[in-house]
Amino acid sequence: MTLYGIPNCDTVKKSRAWFAARGVDIAFHDLRRDGVDAERLTRWLHALGAARLLNRSGTTWRKLDADQQRAADDEATLIPLLLAQPTLIRRPVVEIGGAVTAGFVPDVWQTLLGDAA
Repeated sequence: MTLYGIPNCDTVKKSRAWFAARGVDIAFHDLRRDGVDAERLTRWLHALGAARLLNRSGTTWRKLDADQQRAADDEATLIPLLLAQPTLIRRPVVEIGGAVTAGFVPDVWQTLLGDAA
C-alpha cells in the first residue's frame, strides 16, 4: 500500500491521519520530491480516467497557459504534462493491492482494506 502526494497538502495530511488512526501502515511517496514514472501514471490514468486524476482546481492548473491546459485533453500529451508538473495530480493517489483511488475516499479505502482496518 502506498499513498502518493505532497507532504504539505491538507488532503494528504488528512488521508495519512485516517490510515494512522486505523493502525494501517501505508508507505508515503512524495510526488514533488520523488516524481512518478510514465508507466505508473498511465496505469492510474486507465484506472481512474483523466477527469478523476487531473486536478483542474489547484493553483498549478491555473498557472498553466492555454496550450498546456489543452494538452490535458489527450492522453499522449497529458502524461508528459503530469510528469513535468506532478502537482497537477489529484491528491492523494492511493494504491491498495491492485486498486487505485484519487482524493480523500475513506469509504472506498475501508472497503479495500476489509475488516482489517
